[in-house]
Amino acid sequence: MTTTIDSPRAPIRPARKRGINWEKWGWIYMRASGVVLVVLIFGHLFVNLMVGEGVKAIDFGFVGGKWAQPFWQWWDCLLLWLALIHGTNGMRTLVNDYTNPGRIQSVLKGALLASAVVLIVLGTLVIFTFEPCPVGAPADLLPSFCSA
Repeated sequence: MTTTIDSPRAPIRPARKRGINWEKWGWIYMRASGVVLVVLIFGHLFVNLMVGEGVKAIDFGFVGGKWAQPFWQWWDCLLLWLALIHGTNGMRTLVNDYTNPGRIQSVLKGALLASAVVLIVLGTLVIFTFEPCPVGAPADLLPSFCSA
């Protein structure tokens, strides 16, 4: 009786399908966005907590003044987008790890996608349409720093 042993270099799996390898790009995104998020988060914390009067100064007027500058709007928008997509991709990985492919996995991934899209759209709208002193608003409803 003869036993044959496969070559140690023989492929274990069949050849991969052609196309975009989404898992590889998701892995790369997690690493790159993680590095950028560290910079964005520490910059955000430094400006909000260390510069000026610290945490006592954070109020409606502070946010209004900060978002009056396009730099801080884009900084916070990038922070929002990267953090939400990073977190959603991490949750997608958990869904892949702890559920079997099928209907439940599809529903969970759909819920993740829907919630991420809604939060990104709403957050972006808040950042770019925030107006602390709207024109034509009654003076008694405006913050104290707005000129009536």
